[in-house]
Amino acid sequence: MATTSNLFSLLLLLLLLCIIHRVNAGLGAACSASDITIRQRKTGAVVEGKPEYEVSVSNGCRCVQSQVVLRCYGLSSVEAVDRRAIRPVDDERCVVAEGRPLSRRTPVKFKYAWMTPQDFPVISSQITC
Repeated sequence: MATTSNLFSLLLLLLLLCIIHRVNAGLGAACSASDITIRQRKTGAVVEGKPEYEVSVSNGCRCVQSQVVLRCYGLSSVEAVDRRAIRPVDDERCVVAEGRPLSRRTPVKFKYAWMTPQDFPVISSQITC
């Protein structure tokens, strides 16, 4: 009887170790707004004397994230910005991709031209797994 109990305990331990390994490997890890990354680069173009920047908003999580909101302070630009990619909702915040879900391999990109690069910290998102 002790052997059956030991075997059951060993199997339970192995199952627990497999679950821990999957979580640590990112397969079961929870997502957060910090999985949204913002990359920005100069394009080399100049618009009305201001350098143009391209911004890429990416989701690094396996779950989709929608309603991604960035701090943008009105998104200053001397050129028109693609409102389908980013749109101000008030004087401080912007919504990305009209609130549509961002999947892991589909970044949203937009360009703007201003004196200096702007910061776009992530404020919030809705996560759906």
